Amino acid sequence: MSRVTVIGGGSWGTAIAAHLARKGEAVCLWTLEPEVARAVEERQENPRYLPEVALPSELRATSDLAAALAGAEVVVSVSPSQHVATVMTRAAEYVPTGALVISASKGIETATLRRMDQVLADVLGEERMRRFAVLSGPSFAREVALQTPTAVVAASSDAGVAADVQALFQTSAFRVYTNRDVIGVELGGALKNVIALAAGVAAGLGFGHNTMAALITRGLAEMRRLGVAMGARPETFSGLAGMGDLVLTCTGELSRNRTVGFRLGQGESLEEILGHMHAVAEGVKTAQAVHELARRHAVEMPISEQVYRMLVEDVHPLEALRALMERDPKPEEWS
Repeated sequence: MSRVTVIGGGSWGTAIAAHLARKGEAVCLWTLEPEVARAVEERQENPRYLPEVALPSELRATSDLAAALAGAEVVVSVSPSQHVATVMTRAAEYVPTGALVISASKGIETATLRRMDQVLADVLGEERMRRFAVLSGPSFAREVALQTPTAVVAASSDAGVAADVQALFQTSAFRVYTNRDVIGVELGGALKNVIALAAGVAAGLGFGHNTMAALITRGLAEMRRLGVAMGARPETFSGLAGMGDLVLTCTGELSRNRTVGFRLGQGESLEEILGHMHAVAEGVKTAQAVHELARRHAVEMPISEQVYRMLVEDVHPLEALRALMERDPKPEEWS
């Protein structure tokens, strides 16, 4: 059995830990909140982040980082993207050299514009990043925890490392593909959340399938343009970490980012929406990072720009839509 430590006791971290524990791995879930650790240990549930889902009795949990990482052979980082640097800086001294390190957080650090692989490289150092991979793709935490058939992608610059992650996670209900494009997989998982906010706004305004299809298709074009400018492979955005995750997050009712957008479209303020959420909608912070990345790389991203204006400049959703629809006509291009 692998000794697996999952760092981050939110819905996704809990789902990953439960999945691996059911597969027979020895798993410890680290969570910041002691009450969450107690609930997992004593009642086999995480009522705060993954309510009404029975967790395997074999799953262990703690709020002690040193204890959680003692002897770990696999370390999965699943904290919210804006907290990965802080959490993993604390964890770094306990991460064993030679452990397989997996990033499963989706986002871009707002203050530095770093992807999660870059954050972990800076925090853990070159030696601990020799066996590193990213896990991403269309995967709602609740559905994974309930063992709904799911397909994701494991990306690493080292094909052998990606294959190790594939073997670790693969089951009859959880299919894993491998990929060498770490940048593209990271960006796909982050950028789709911004487009999902726009999709939610459109749904909240009462618009239908025509609008949603346009947002998803043109949103994918934006993701691809920025990704290529930042060194990603264009074909990655046609895969699970791009189109797959985008479709899921824009259309699924379990999507936190779509939900935030929907409530914005219904007229609620961002402050009010976020004040009532336990979980993190990554797209809210990522939209600010994307705004700056698009500027730096001179990439046109009109949907993402209007999401930024709604979130940061308090532009009304209908005004943002009008700005999108009344742009100068142009040919459809994917470059």
